[in-house]
Amino acid sequence: MDASALLRDRPETTEGGAPSLQRLIADRGLHAVFQPIFDLAQGRHFACEALIRGPESSALHLPAELFAAAATAQLTQELEWLAVETAITQFAAQRPSVRLFLNMSIGCLHASRQRFSEVRRDLLRLGVSPSRIVIEITENESVTDYSDLQDLLQEVRRMGIQIAMDDMGEGFSNLRMWSDVRPEFVKIDRHFIHDIDSDALKLHFVRAMHEIADVCGSALIAEGVETPAQLSVLRRLGINFFQGFGIARPHRDIAVANGCVPAIAADQGILVLPPPHRRAHSPAIAQLAHELEAVGPETDNDTVYRMFEANPTLGIVPVVADDRPLGIITRNSLIDRFARPFRRELYGRRPCTMVMDPPQMFEDAQSVQEVARIIGSLRGTQIGDSFVITRKGRYCGVGYLRELMAIITDLQIRAARYANPLTQLPGNVPINEHLEELLGSNRGFVAAYCDLDNFKAYNDIYGYLPGDQMIQQIGRLLAEAAADLDDFVGHIGGDDFIVLMQSVDWEARLRQVIRLFDAGLGQHLTAAHLLAGGYHGEDRRGNAVFHRLPALSIGCVRVAPGSELSHHDVSAALVEAKKAAKRTPGSTLFVERRNTQPRRPVPGTMDAAVAVPPAPTPYLN
Repeated sequence: MDASALLRDRPETTEGGAPSLQRLIADRGLHAVFQPIFDLAQGRHFACEALIRGPESSALHLPAELFAAAATAQLTQELEWLAVETAITQFAAQRPSVRLFLNMSIGCLHASRQRFSEVRRDLLRLGVSPSRIVIEITENESVTDYSDLQDLLQEVRRMGIQIAMDDMGEGFSNLRMWSDVRPEFVKIDRHFIHDIDSDALKLHFVRAMHEIADVCGSALIAEGVETPAQLSVLRRLGINFFQGFGIARPHRDIAVANGCVPAIAADQGILVLPPPHRRAHSPAIAQLAHELEAVGPETDNDTVYRMFEANPTLGIVPVVADDRPLGIITRNSLIDRFARPFRRELYGRRPCTMVMDPPQMFEDAQSVQEVARIIGSLRGTQIGDSFVITRKGRYCGVGYLRELMAIITDLQIRAARYANPLTQLPGNVPINEHLEELLGSNRGFVAAYCDLDNFKAYNDIYGYLPGDQMIQQIGRLLAEAAADLDDFVGHIGGDDFIVLMQSVDWEARLRQVIRLFDAGLGQHLTAAHLLAGGYHGEDRRGNAVFHRLPALSIGCVRVAPGSELSHHDVSAALVEAKKAAKRTPGSTLFVERRNTQPRRPVPGTMDAAVAVPPAPTPYLN
């Protein structure tokens, strides 16, 4: 395994610094530094990547300059192979217990195909099991023969060596590489890690990569991790392997590099990430197409009638000319016409176009929601039980209204499972899922129940539309006050909201919501009602009463780290906290400050709770 032997009979050149590079390779003047890869699930470094360096304080110290000079001198493969030898030798000398990631280009892999048996012998001689080696494929050249690459990598795998792919997301071609090579590890390009905590698009890209990795059986490694915020987001996405300056810097001594355990290992916070796009996927109308036999415009009515007679389940016959739909003939329409005396005898041999109806047509690429919206806007006489589906204007099939409505109903049910239709905030299922996740962690949090007081009276006086607008405003205020990645806002329904908060300044955020709600009441009420502090109306029994203006009551329950409270315990405590908040007139923030360690709170024991006085309400001063 001697790369310098390749240069013994090779004359030096004077191009592009080649003489010094040739001497460097012949003298084996490289060294490796090792950057750890951290395994969050195990809480330790599980591997290190070998990064090659030239002589200190020389023009060829950094790898970019080294490989640029090698490319100029056509010594790339010789330099790569020496880098592999150097890394393995220096890694083995330190006898670490982690894996070693080695960078190799596809070209070097192919050129070194005959050397791998020698590599295996040398690894065993050095006391390094081949199963601890991971070849990290660097994509610096295009692949034209994937089957040959698969065969080559299969030979490598038979030795026990695993495969990693570098810089996932850098180009479209490595998606093909991922699909065909099926590497054990895939490294996410640092571009997608930078600002992932503030760039929702990058977050969704990485989330998609994680889903693909689950299907392919690959483990994702996030490269270029530098900040705690990046680490937290990646951990929340389910990625367990990290590499970057935020984890540890490269070092010649692997033990020194591995000595730094990032703070993320102890951080068990449950971050609130932008949800996956669960906007109910609206399928194309093409999936509803039934390829019914069509007739031409010259077909007589008697022929169509016999078609209906021969097939009792047939309800419609399309009329098509040159693949273009002209109309539809329904069973009921034709039979009704022929039911009258002598109609079949008189009109049976006439062209079927005389009994056809104009078709309602939709292109197959249109979504079912779009088609349902168009049909819903039609007047009664225009709506039929079926419609024609076309592809670029040509007949494709027939769709039925009942099937369309079934799909729309299913989409609405799915959407309702995840989001409240009025505010588009997460509904009951996501709220429960997030609460269970928080309870399963070793992280304290605050649960808040937000409810409107005197809201029914407001609805009775002003109507449901202004009431909906007030609810939407509360949803916006809560969402704006929530800390990114820490606080979760959900809408149970009606005027009830749940907020699950990990932000340290949660109380100030909720107070701000109350202040803004009170200050904005003027946009929902008349000046006279504001001045009076309420309005006259009736109670549930029809008695005349004076109703106070709407107010926002927020009851909070603190859940301590390691609490044994269940989902039902928290819900019961929240109801009690909300009731306590509503006992104080006006907008109020009530914080239940009891110890939350007991398994089940006892209703009615509120002595240990402290009501936080509400901020002054402008219109009540």
